[in-house]
Amino acid sequence: MEPETPAVTMHIGELAGKTGLSLRTIRHYDEVGLLKPTGRTDGGFRLYTQNDYSRLMLIRRMKPLGFPLEEMTALLRVIDTLSRTSSTGAADPGVRRELNAFITEAENRRGKLQEQLAMADEFLTLLREQ
Repeated sequence: MEPETPAVTMHIGELAGKTGLSLRTIRHYDEVGLLKPTGRTDGGFRLYTQNDYSRLMLIRRMKPLGFPLEEMTALLRVIDTLSRTSSTGAADPGVRRELNAFITEAENRRGKLQEQLAMADEFLTLLREQ
């Protein structure tokens, strides 16, 4: 049996640099339970893995759509549940419905942003015509 390869980890500063988020934001996500570090060094510094990075990027992509922390937490819970059950193929239909509801909501929010962007483009055109 081969020994397990240790997960590649990064400190919070590297994670912040890779995601474009501030240290303060990442620490806040830890405090509210949205993104817990995978581990800590002997000195107590947070350690993050590639999975943590992927999770944080999902959170970051929800922000422009205006999802509040509670909804982010709910979606992450759904995704965690689906990932646990994906190996067995026994995904709860209720969990799948929750995911579909999030997809619909994200599509609606994206549509509103698209409308706002079109208005911003019209505004810029008007300004340039002055």
